Amino acid sequence: MSARNRRLPRHRAWPLTTTDIEECLGPFMTRVTDLRFLTGQDSGTIVLGAEWIAPISRNYGRGMPPDMVGFRIDVHPVDAAERAATRAVLRAQALPQLHAWVTRAIDADETWRLTPHQHYWRLTDGHLTHRDEA
Repeated sequence: MSARNRRLPRHRAWPLTTTDIEECLGPFMTRVTDLRFLTGQDSGTIVLGAEWIAPISRNYGRGMPPDMVGFRIDVHPVDAAERAATRAVLRAQALPQLHAWVTRAIDADETWRLTPHQHYWRLTDGHLTHRDEA
């Protein structure tokens, strides 16, 4: 969907599409409970985020609804002038890393799966970095 239809400012653009994420994850896409294209404040250098939503209790012993447990992926907007270059880097480097992170998470032990996790990809001066964050 175009940036205009999603109320993204004219000078901002998403570097990836739903199709990019679906092609990256393939059959694991069924584990994604929320794919968001963010429209809010500037995320700084963050261009892609992934989060494992664990089945933890949030309200006096009642568990998380099962349809919320899984992966959330956030695509952060970038300057429209940098979209093509950012897209190339993300498709070449970040999407294979996202696939590997999701694969490791699916194969992780119960202790890992019962804990929320976040992983971010940052792009600074054309250099992509990524790491798990609390």
